[in-house]
Amino acid sequence: MRRSGAPGAGRATTAVAAALCLAAAVALHATQDRWAPPNVDRPELLYVRSPAVLKRAALGYEAIAADLYWIRALQHFGAERLSQLPHRPTYALLYPLLDLTTTLDPNFNVAYRFGSIFLGEAYPGGPGRPDLGIALLKKGLAAQPTKWQYMQDLGFIYYWHMRDFKAAAAAFQAAAEMPRAPTWLRPLAAVTLAEGGQRDASRALWQQLAQSEEQWLSSSATLRLAQLDAMDIMEAWRTVRRERGVPPPLPLDPSGTPFVIDPATGDITVARESKLFPLPGQIQPPR
Repeated sequence: MRRSGAPGAGRATTAVAAALCLAAAVALHATQDRWAPPNVDRPELLYVRSPAVLKRAALGYEAIAADLYWIRALQHFGAERLSQLPHRPTYALLYPLLDLTTTLDPNFNVAYRFGSIFLGEAYPGGPGRPDLGIALLKKGLAAQPTKWQYMQDLGFIYYWHMRDFKAAAAAFQAAAEMPRAPTWLRPLAAVTLAEGGQRDASRALWQQLAQSEEQWLSSSATLRLAQLDAMDIMEAWRTVRRERGVPPPLPLDPSGTPFVIDPATGDITVARESKLFPLPGQIQPPR
């Protein structure tokens, strides 16, 4: 006859097995840290792809698992961004890792905000997938509907990457109406809608953000302002070339790096070595 155990024995056995699985997963990550990772973080190396399955498997350790996947997302982004030719960065794991992270911890603010920035960055400095950045932020808003920062970030993606100024203005307006939103969001929406994406409007937007108390946002705004200055310099260079009929000497960009001539178009552009590379809206050819 089949012998039954004490009440709760089955649950205890399951808990022990789950704890052993988690310990094995941590040991696997520790082992990976002791040896050099593969040169390419291939999609097939993402062992668990379903956020729902991973959340069930975490068994109360969701926050720890979320931290691990967030760290892996950072490592993947950095490795792809700094990769050297002939390897062409793909960022194939970036969104899946961010999706796993934010499913394990739906209130992981940094993952939503920085993750959307990473996803929106123009290729090859990023995957060039602002649509996925929008999806990630909307996921964050579903978890925290009054998080005005997520709606503000949506506005930036629509404005800076999608060039959808009407959607950007609507996002800024919606953010301004949320609890505890800063007062400068409301005029930001008006400027975006009225100017329709002119460079002066973009500069006004980023100048507002450069005053932010959030260091990462202020730093990002400072970079964007430098990129706009570079675009002004490039336009002035083109004007001189057009008026003189010959190209003038190449100036330095705002980061102190000399501009270069794009061999494919013959036009001035920022160098790959520049901190401003790539400029928004530009497709940079491979070397």
